[in-house]
Amino acid sequence: MTGILFVVSAPSGAGKTSLVRALLAAEPEVRLSISYTTRPPRPGEADGRDYHFVSPEVFERMLEAGEFLESATVHGNRYGTSHKWIERELAAGRDVLLEIDWQGAQQVRKLVRGVVSIFILPPSFEALQARLIGRGQDSADVIARRLDAARAEMSHGAEFEYAIINDDFDRAARDLTSIIRAERLKFPRQAARHGTLFNRIK
Repeated sequence: MTGILFVVSAPSGAGKTSLVRALLAAEPEVRLSISYTTRPPRPGEADGRDYHFVSPEVFERMLEAGEFLESATVHGNRYGTSHKWIERELAAGRDVLLEIDWQGAQQVRKLVRGVVSIFILPPSFEALQARLIGRGQDSADVIARRLDAARAEMSHGAEFEYAIINDDFDRAARDLTSIIRAERLKFPRQAARHGTLFNRIK
């Protein structure tokens, strides 16, 4: 039995990272893939926990060596997902979650069968702008670029199976957890996990 690969994407500021953290607290057996990135750490981030922070030169060598399942350039920074780690975890029957952008999600869907994709949206464009400003992490020029990018990112929402509107955080967190639990409870997956029981009731 192989694990399920979940992909969660969202425009910057939609609350994706906070929702993923809430999911992992509720479903600790789900494994989060830690992406490689060339961007510098933000306040409070740690190497190996939030991202694997590498130089552009190291990233390029890994890309040329075929080490990434997917890679993308977002806001001038590069991101990539370890191919070997994903394969190993799924083959061991562990469910894996990728927190990546829509470009990466497109690549993963082409390469891996049965991907469950989830897109997180802000309640409004104005709310997204307020969140980006409220974070206090970026200059006005950077926020303007992120908002322009968000418009383009949200146009790809229809490519995903599920959509969550992050208006009320607790409700959005429950919605995300519900999707993961529902996918894991589908009959073929339950039958694979509990073969002895299901063989008895045939």
